[in-house]
Amino acid sequence: MSWQSIEIPYGAYWSTPFCKWQGSLSHLHALEFAAHVAKQQLDERKWQGDWFDHAVLGTTIPQAHSFYGAPWLTGMMGMNHVGGPTINQACATGVRVLASAASELTAGMATSSLIVAADKTSNGAHLVYPAPHAPGGTAEHEDWVMDNFSCDPLGRHSMLQTAENVAQQFEISTEQQHEVVLRRLDQYKMALADDMAFQRRYMTLPFSVPDSRFRKTVSTLETDEGVFFSSAEKLAQLRPVLRDGVVTFASQTHPADGNAALVLCQSEEVEKFSTDTSVQIRIRGFGQARVELAMMPKATVPATQMALKQSGLDVSQLKAIKTHNPFAVNDIVLAGECGFDLDHMNNYGCSLVWGHPQGPTGLRGIIELIEELVIAGGGNGLFVGCAAGDTSMAVIIEVSDR
Repeated sequence: MSWQSIEIPYGAYWSTPFCKWQGSLSHLHALEFAAHVAKQQLDERKWQGDWFDHAVLGTTIPQAHSFYGAPWLTGMMGMNHVGGPTINQACATGVRVLASAASELTAGMATSSLIVAADKTSNGAHLVYPAPHAPGGTAEHEDWVMDNFSCDPLGRHSMLQTAENVAQQFEISTEQQHEVVLRRLDQYKMALADDMAFQRRYMTLPFSVPDSRFRKTVSTLETDEGVFFSSAEKLAQLRPVLRDGVVTFASQTHPADGNAALVLCQSEEVEKFSTDTSVQIRIRGFGQARVELAMMPKATVPATQMALKQSGLDVSQLKAIKTHNPFAVNDIVLAGECGFDLDHMNNYGCSLVWGHPQGPTGLRGIIELIEELVIAGGGNGLFVGCAAGDTSMAVIIEVSDR
């Protein structure tokens, strides 16, 4: 089998709104919440659980009992026959789970895979590790979210420092970054136009937020929570976060909560899931890369080049480009090094604006890429994002008439 034998059925995907750190989703267990949303989606779409024989869970921040991973997720959905791996590649998890499912489907190990990514940066786990050789056996401890954002164990630097390093190498100013921020905010407004028409293509809005026991609704969300609109004048008043730096709070994303999901299946299974079988969605290729220590944002460049090479495409054949851009620096470097139009990347939104709940970030970006290509009448599109460890993953999706 090959990638030509598998497809993403049109419309067979969804995402919750993304909510700011310590916001409206912070009280929910990330995996229980993802199972709750997925079960609702299956019921509304009248999908049968036995249509699936595989699942992949992407999650990066420990939750109680997350040791049980994908089988627990599908079990909570009543799909006790479905198993599969649980994957963590930090910010690249969204692409990695898609690549994992694609590999198993093309190997003939499954026919229909439910791919779910779920994370909660709010109330992150506080972990204690045995340290038998420490004085008195005093334990080591870690705040999973905050400590890892602030310290790469290889270089002892923060993720923010990687953006500063790349900005210095490519001579990127604060003003250049703020120009990108304002452009990305304008593009996000495209998704909010006509009563959130674009987001409603893959998101249930208004979105009902359940209580922690999933018995009643405690609030509703009209769209993403935590998006902050600004102006050139307001951005000009911001100082860089680091002394002698160029990255401000506005030119980086914010931690968030949420989940997203997508179906990947053999071509003969598409009709079960698709809302429009005349639309064909296929994977053209993947890319992955790692660059030198503490230079994370520029890893998207070699990952993109690998994906293009594997797909047999060049830049001129890409109709849409979406990125996970934890820093505005990411987009500036990617556009400059790969020859992309900086102003036309990330139509309808991106993680720089709607936030970053880790695992689901890339999966939502891929979903939005598909919808942008459908609106454009088809074509090839790229999604790429960097990840902790100075790595990156990319995927090229093709949308066409069947």
